[in-house]
Amino acid sequence: MSVDQKVDGSRRQLLLVTSAAGGVAAAAAAVPFVASLTPSERAKAAGAPVEVDIGKLAPGEMMTVEWRGKPVWIINRTKEMLDSLKKTEGEVSDPNSDKPMQPEYAKNETRSIKPEILVAVGICTHLGCSPSEKFKTGAESGIAADWPGGFLCPCHGSTFDMAGRVYKSKPAPDNLEIPPHKYLSDAKILIGEDGKA
Repeated sequence: MSVDQKVDGSRRQLLLVTSAAGGVAAAAAAVPFVASLTPSERAKAAGAPVEVDIGKLAPGEMMTVEWRGKPVWIINRTKEMLDSLKKTEGEVSDPNSDKPMQPEYAKNETRSIKPEILVAVGICTHLGCSPSEKFKTGAESGIAADWPGGFLCPCHGSTFDMAGRVYKSKPAPDNLEIPPHKYLSDAKILIGEDGKA
């Protein structure tokens, strides 16, 4: 073996090691770059859409997620909860949701895309307190013997029905806000983007 062949072999080995090291460095640099393309927690809080899996949300249950720094309630309403909306229609101040507190596709009796699923911002429209769920009906609720179920803001006593509509003569001036949202599938909701799909 000549000296030239030894040198070529060493150069080839150096070239392979350098290429491999460069490839590893490029891959290591690409990982944080690709990760930076997903929305940060700060961006999500600022308004990036939030995907929620509601597949395990049983009838009568509520879950809370955060969107834009606000609590968003997702309630799987039972038939009884939906039936109560007809009874409260004459007792709420904006029964037809005429004030723009919801997207157009939620301007209906149930204030939702799918009747059984309510998506609402859990902040009272009076002073920004967070109402609590009072789903139990009647005297068991601790509110009134004829209470049909809904929400109570403990700060100043505003009450809301199972569609988030505020009762008459309460401090809260408006119904609870319905955020823009759409269904990605039967079990997934995207909060923060409009659409019925």
